[in-house]
Amino acid sequence: MGSPHDPDRPRRLLDAVRDTIRLKHYSRRTERAYVSWIRRFVLFHGRQHPRRLGAEQVSAFLSHLAVDRGVSASTQNQALSALIFLYREVLGMELPWLEGVIRAKRPRRLPVVLSRREVSRVLGELRGPVGLVAALLYGSGLRLMEALRLRIKDLDLERREIIVRDGKGQKDRVTVLPLRLVDPLREQVERTLRLHDRDLADGRGSVALPAALARKYPQAAWAPGWQWVFPATRFYRDPESGHRRRHHLHETVIVRANNTR
Repeated sequence: MGSPHDPDRPRRLLDAVRDTIRLKHYSRRTERAYVSWIRRFVLFHGRQHPRRLGAEQVSAFLSHLAVDRGVSASTQNQALSALIFLYREVLGMELPWLEGVIRAKRPRRLPVVLSRREVSRVLGELRGPVGLVAALLYGSGLRLMEALRLRIKDLDLERREIIVRDGKGQKDRVTVLPLRLVDPLREQVERTLRLHDRDLADGRGSVALPAALARKYPQAAWAPGWQWVFPATRFYRDPESGHRRRHHLHETVIVRANNTR
């Protein structure tokens, strides 16, 4: 099977991790995070294959993150989730209870709750798609990535409903759309469709789709209903299909806009 220090071994392992994640339809964000943590785990233990490691080595790595690296509790939990996924889903191995791991301490803080006047002042400082996304977070109870991943077909402006696909816990749900956001959202959709028409005229206009849907309906990627409500201003090249596509707005666009206000 080769030396545990063989540099090709981690690469093949990570390919298997990616394949398993995509088979289970996890998000690309989760894929990047899990692959990164598993790579760091392998390197931490001198490039040994994880099959040769176990709960003791997992505990040592997680304790290292908490004690030496000073990571937050949520970051350590993400690393633990990645390693549980590696052993359970990729390698088919069950980890015994990790009693020896030193958990990062979760700080106890009082939540910051803005008054209605303060919320209005914040939203009043934001313009364009950024302001509309922020208003959806407040008025419809959407999480940031749920708002950014909205497709045109997920909006029902007549019934004032938003269908959230693959939300937290990979669950769908329906939430309300405030009346004051109906017209701004209708205008945003119209702008997006005009942009989509220009992209189609340039030989582009496709978006990324869930893997199973892309195989079953290969032309859906160009359909108006599947376009992002909040498309990015730039194109990227999809590494799998080779198509030049628009992604949705990146979350940092919203975060930076709020932090500068």
